[in-house]
Amino acid sequence: MMAAEGANIVVNARSNRDEAEATAAAVEELGVKALPVLADVSQKDQVDAMIDAAMSTFGRIDILVNNAAIRPHKPFTELTLEDWEYVRGVVLDGSFYTTHGVIQQMVDNNFGRIVFLTGDGAFRGGPQRAHVSAAKMGMVGMARSLASEFAGNNIRVNVVSPGSIDTSRANPEWYAGRVPDSSGIPLQRQGKPEEIASTVTFLCTDDGGFITGQTIHVNGGQGYFG
Repeated sequence: MMAAEGANIVVNARSNRDEAEATAAAVEELGVKALPVLADVSQKDQVDAMIDAAMSTFGRIDILVNNAAIRPHKPFTELTLEDWEYVRGVVLDGSFYTTHGVIQQMVDNNFGRIVFLTGDGAFRGGPQRAHVSAAKMGMVGMARSLASEFAGNNIRVNVVSPGSIDTSRANPEWYAGRVPDSSGIPLQRQGKPEEIASTVTFLCTDDGGFITGQTIHVNGGQGYFG
């Protein structure tokens, strides 16, 4: 969606180079540039290297979308410190590393758009996901604070919270044999990845110019959150 609007794109994957390069090739077919980068966002040195590569290639970073996530399910009484740190590292620490790494040059340019991807499961507080929900709600708090702190620098910060989306899922064992489907969704279907992408793009364009510090739930009416 952003590439169709004319944005050059950094495509980040943790380990799947083929998928990153295929996505970058699809982006470039839209007439813009794309840079595929392998980086584990839970590792600050890899995030710093990715940001350096983006700055070297494009000269500036105007938009940041924090969408790295893992969703392991585990009873709270069985959680280990390693489980906690693993989820926090990818979800919360990773979004801190990327955001902290780009925001100063956004301030210098007096322009920035940052979007965090969470998920409605964190707002509902489902069982066996305390570590995931805590990390994702941490992003919401960070987004709200950043929205207040940097509004005067023409930097808008928002959160998009998807509901059940019709997409492939790694680690099906996390879902106890029941991969999310359209059950309980008033619109009687799962969302499409394109509907999440278009929401993120909207928040980064002038059409979303008066929106900052907000959470947009894209869930087909499955939940209502104040």
